[in-house]
Amino acid sequence: MNLLVIGGTSFLGRAYVTQALQRGHRVTTFNRGRSGPDQPGVEAVRGDRNSPEDLARLIAGRHWDAVLDTSGQQPYAVALAARALHGHTDHYTFVSSVHAFVDWPTLPVDENSATHPCPADTPADQPSGNHLKAGCERAVLEVFGPGHSLILNCGLLIGPYENVGRLPWWLERIAEGGRVIAGSGPERELQLIDARDFAAFGLDLVEQGGAGRYVTTAPPGSSTMRGLLEACVTATGSGAELVWVPDELLAEAGVAPWTGLPLWSPSGPEWSNIWTADSAKAAAAGLRTRPLAETVADTWAWIQERGPAAAPYRQGSTDLGIDRATELRLLTALG
Repeated sequence: MNLLVIGGTSFLGRAYVTQALQRGHRVTTFNRGRSGPDQPGVEAVRGDRNSPEDLARLIAGRHWDAVLDTSGQQPYAVALAARALHGHTDHYTFVSSVHAFVDWPTLPVDENSATHPCPADTPADQPSGNHLKAGCERAVLEVFGPGHSLILNCGLLIGPYENVGRLPWWLERIAEGGRVIAGSGPERELQLIDARDFAAFGLDLVEQGGAGRYVTTAPPGSSTMRGLLEACVTATGSGAELVWVPDELLAEAGVAPWTGLPLWSPSGPEWSNIWTADSAKAAAAGLRTRPLAETVADTWAWIQERGPAAAPYRQGSTDLGIDRATELRLLTALG
């Protein structure tokens, strides 16, 4: 197949490109060249997806069997690309998120769950928010229709080349050894999917001419917080001791859910279904997820090859991870 990947150099986009090339597809990437190097074998077109002029240059004289949009965050930008590419491709895959569903994370969600009421013509440069992914979906569907589009509502991605840094932060902290604040609720279930497994499933659907919507993440209960962090201890060989702390002590210490300890959330109704998205439809269509320990080990191997990160891990503008002074105070209080 002849494929266009919007993005293609960072994490999930990179995973898509790697596997597409391995399968013998022809791949064009379209990006600004800021997030990483192009992979050998692609036709790299430099440009900004927010620029009508750059999009016009991209499509000039080209046609693709399918487009894989792994980088859309703003409805305006996705609508701009979809309109430009209509007539130059037969199929549009958009990587969305479970964030698009109104009820997530307080209630269970599946493919039939309502999405946020964000219109496709939302103006450009909106502040980040869960609703924007729903607007991006509408932008694709309004141009390509449900028969020529594929919406993949992504769960939490981990694996080599992760660009947010949730798993890398844990691996690097645990590699230092000693006593490590691990959060609360060691048996709290997680749903973590390797970006390589996500990309493989997405490509399978494109090759089959698939359309529609799929919640694309690991099965509920496929891992736990203890399982994840013990896999980090094993992969790094550090012998670190995991210390589990009650929710109330973490709150008193000012540890922020999700960012203060990556992937940790306290018990309570507002977080009660963060890890229960129903991925049965995707599993029935062929989604397969590798063992968590394999992903953790591969990510640690990549970190060792990469070397120290060039900048602190961040979610948006928020640094990830508990600061050492707070960690020490908690460990001292626990005895």
